[in-house]
Amino acid sequence: MKSVYIISEKIICIASLVLAYSCNSFVEVELPKSQLTNTAVFEEFETADAAITDIYSSLRTRGILTGSGSGISNQLGNYADELISIEKPSNSSLFFYNNTLLPSNSQIALYWNTSYSQIYAANSIIEGVRKSSNLSNSQKNQLLAEAVFIRAILHFYLANLFGDVPYITVTDYKTNSTVRRTPVSKIYEFIIKDLSDAEPLLPANYDSSERVRPNKYSARAFLARVYLYNRSYSEASDSASAVINQSGLYELNMDLSKVFLIASSETIWQLQSGNAGTNTLEGSFFIFSSGPPSLVSLSSDLAESFSNGDMRRLNWIKPVGNSSATWYHANKYKEKNTTSSSKEYSILFRLAEMYLIRSEARAQQGDLIGAKEDLNKIRNRAGLPNSGAITKAEILNAIILERKWELFTEFGHRFFDLKRTGRLDTDLGYKIGWDTTDSLFPIPESELNTNPNLLPQNQGY
Repeated sequence: MKSVYIISEKIICIASLVLAYSCNSFVEVELPKSQLTNTAVFEEFETADAAITDIYSSLRTRGILTGSGSGISNQLGNYADELISIEKPSNSSLFFYNNTLLPSNSQIALYWNTSYSQIYAANSIIEGVRKSSNLSNSQKNQLLAEAVFIRAILHFYLANLFGDVPYITVTDYKTNSTVRRTPVSKIYEFIIKDLSDAEPLLPANYDSSERVRPNKYSARAFLARVYLYNRSYSEASDSASAVINQSGLYELNMDLSKVFLIASSETIWQLQSGNAGTNTLEGSFFIFSSGPPSLVSLSSDLAESFSNGDMRRLNWIKPVGNSSATWYHANKYKEKNTTSSSKEYSILFRLAEMYLIRSEARAQQGDLIGAKEDLNKIRNRAGLPNSGAITKAEILNAIILERKWELFTEFGHRFFDLKRTGRLDTDLGYKIGWDTTDSLFPIPESELNTNPNLLPQNQGY
């Protein structure tokens, strides 16, 4: 199985294991020879650039970060308390909503295999570019930095979903076939190193107005998130500030109806939607025009938790009713279908998160005035008054609530926030099927059978 890309009359054939998911494991068999690992691909920038562009396409359409129903924006929304899954046996979200995941779950295996296939593709680019004799230094820097950035973000999500996982940096199948799990603390060290290496190689400006290729502030924004999760609060605050201070590039969009448009001033990095006129998979999946919804809807508890006057509810949540009931859907992305030209891309990092990261990091360090200043930036933008929180504990609680209202249905922020702050059992314990060990997904059964070095299975499975 091959994916074929035609660029200026050249055909680049990339082996099936890079982007195909029919294999049981990314380390199960010897990798076939391919154009991706052939040095010829990396002797011209055009072909090498096509290889990394293909990974972005894969991130958008498959695996953890896809905006479709199989991605974590939906599945972790069901796993936590953002979404309600319709009770249909064919609905894959039901296992997440009922917290009944098993090691044999095909969606879990897909997350694992797709991510490591994408990591393999990134590592192939890193190795190929380093060996290239024709690429200029600036071209090498760009490709290397983007591939390392991709490798880091995939390991970040794998670690937060599965706990200890292998951190893969090579394409040698013999090495990878017997790899062991890396402690999460070590994974964070590797991610921070990868991003710190990538940042100075990335340009300060974007290569286009669409912001679909990461720049140095994309890496800095990602570092801010990683530092926050790692409880490195001083570094998290400094990294968030480095992004916030780029007022010439980034600015909070005061019109909430425009935050998720392609040209939004607060977008730090987004994934292009594909062909001209195509919009986001999130919009295509979450939006429905009549009830009852066919797959999922927003939790009414979430929709009704917004304060009176909060413009986010008006702009980002849409009620749909009939004579018997009312349902809600996420309305951040407003285009369900294609349009004459694309209006929305899938945003992975935006400026509002940086203010909330810095607010939390400041509060953790005792800078309560600075923490509230950042918190109130987001509240005021939503049409709300300043927070009444006073103590450190009150401010931290207010920040988590603000993140709930600001970042819902965006790549699992809610679940990860509850997990990293120790609130999972408190906030999700009411759910039928919830257990403390649900803080981690099971390691796919197929992976444990293939590589016993991945044992033991996560507790509770």
